[in-house]
Amino acid sequence: VQLVESGGGLVQPGGSLKLSCAASGSTFSIYAMGWYRQAPGEQRDVVAVVSSGGSTNYGDSVKGRFTISGDNVKKTVYLQMNSLKPEDTAVYYCHMSAWGRPNGYWGQGTQVPVSS
Repeated sequence: VQLVESGGGLVQPGGSLKLSCAASGSTFSIYAMGWYRQAPGEQRDVVAVVSSGGSTNYGDSVKGRFTISGDNVKKTVYLQMNSLKPEDTAVYYCHMSAWGRPNGYWGQGTQVPVSS
């Protein structure tokens, strides 16, 4: 399984950005999709996760500003980010949980700098 992310890039504070991640290969075992982020010198933290049933969970710092959505058939996940703040600056990683693979699958990461 390969995950390909797109949509990152420089954005001004208060702006919006939408990230996309598509899985290819043997995707039948995937049961949840999500986004994580890692700022310089920080650990990787969860941003948002969506299950195959459609339930969602968000990190506290992004609640009310970010929205995750997923297409469980196409194994594609999106992250709509609004009201971006400088502290949202990080490398954003797509992740997909799969049966029989404890660590799931990770994308290569996409940079999101939030700066004026």
